[in-house]
Amino acid sequence: MTDHPDPHPARSRLVLASSSPWRRQLLERLTSSFECHSPDIDETPHRDEPPEVLVARLARQKAEKTAIHHAGSIIVGSDQIALHDGSILGKPGHMDAAFDQLSRFSGQHVRFLTALTVIDAAGMARHHTEPFDVYFRHLTAEEINAYLARERPLDCAGSFRMEGLGITLFERLDGRDPNALIGLPLIALCRLLRESGMDPLLAMP
Repeated sequence: MTDHPDPHPARSRLVLASSSPWRRQLLERLTSSFECHSPDIDETPHRDEPPEVLVARLARQKAEKTAIHHAGSIIVGSDQIALHDGSILGKPGHMDAAFDQLSRFSGQHVRFLTALTVIDAAGMARHHTEPFDVYFRHLTAEEINAYLARERPLDCAGSFRMEGLGITLFERLDGRDPNALIGLPLIALCRLLRESGMDPLLAMP
């Protein structure tokens, strides 16, 4: 008796290595068929570690730690940092720090780096880092206070939400994929998924 190949082989599961609701919403634009896993990693920068190296390392570590718990799955890890005057920006955490950040950005340029690591079902890792530049318009103290009161972006590096009222703060945006600013560059992700054997148009319901 001749064995016939299964015309519908089992598909690899897709796992997002993040607890971020914003990354989850972005990935839902491609598919509703994925799981989320929040890896616990140390995000402390290494001494003299360049920002590009830091963000790529954190994305890779998130994906690698998640892959331990999801063997045979396709893992998506991502991390983002914001840079201003050569300094890495943290999440403000409270309103005074958020006000200080936005006041400092008034009329200034901030660069965001969003790194991706995709680990395929065989364990091969692929990487990409997407830059995106934000140019703030000149902001008054009244405008900053009004924005913070309405959106309270205390868990966001840069003290704004691109997917919300943050768009009102900008003079212009410069980058290939505005999704990167929210936390998941979908253009690059689609390419890495195709290279990993999961075409978003063909294999992801």
